[in-house]
Amino acid sequence: MPALPLPTRDGVGPSRVALPPGPWSTIAEFLVERFAAIPRAEWEARMRAGDVVDEHGIPVTPSRPYQPRLRVFYYRSLDNETLVPFEETVLFRDEHLLVVDKPHFLTVAPVGKYVQQSLLVRLQRKLGLDQLAPLHRIDRETAGLVLFSVQPATRHAYHALFAARAVTKGYEAIVPWHGTPALPVVRRSRVVDDTHFMRMREVEGEPNAETRFELLEARDGWARLFLSPLTGRRHQLRVHCAALGLPIRHDTLYPTLLPEGADDFDRPLQLLARSLAFRDPLDGRARAFESLRSLAL
Repeated sequence: MPALPLPTRDGVGPSRVALPPGPWSTIAEFLVERFAAIPRAEWEARMRAGDVVDEHGIPVTPSRPYQPRLRVFYYRSLDNETLVPFEETVLFRDEHLLVVDKPHFLTVAPVGKYVQQSLLVRLQRKLGLDQLAPLHRIDRETAGLVLFSVQPATRHAYHALFAARAVTKGYEAIVPWHGTPALPVVRRSRVVDDTHFMRMREVEGEPNAETRFELLEARDGWARLFLSPLTGRRHQLRVHCAALGLPIRHDTLYPTLLPEGADDFDRPLQLLARSLAFRDPLDGRARAFESLRSLAL
């Protein structure tokens, strides 16, 4: 894997964008239009600081002519990023794999308004593993197990496990309970993007999402469920729970999209990535991991 033209800084590797064909006269014009939230003055300041370069490491200046199909690298920067006041726990580490127990409210990798407050960047800073990469994702609101690849040389072998659905995943969820439906049950449906970018929805058609539900315990109008996703669609468990009339406790997206506001750290989504199991593609060893976290019924 070739070295990036900008090094990791404060735990954050450079972002990149490929320049498409278009009418821009300079690279700076494209960047200002493509990333409208960042003022031109900010881009020019980054360029003067040497924080914007092309794929060959050549600095991008404010007047540099536009070059379609060139890749540009730059550092993302956010002011006043909200601190997530919960800590992740490393459960396992060897030369190839890192297994981490993620808290609620922490995104797996930098996205949107979360950079330093992402699991990947926290781990890179604490462990000094600049080439660390997540092998899969769970929602920012979901707590529990996340697997990371430590080195690029063996990353493809672990990615292949997820592509082949050779990783057994188990989740727990707290849902309202009135004795129905009778469990266990398997929910199969077609899950697609909703009209709102934050949500998914079920539609008629060939199923592409499948989840098995089992009842672990129930009392006082609430139940703890064990969820076994056989597929990995975005928000699959949240959509399937809501569709069965069992919306996950403190879910702000399903069945009703609530107005966006500051995170309520006292009301985390009651969904936990409890377990992961697979046969290691490098040595054939059976691997099984369990989260140390728990949900309050």
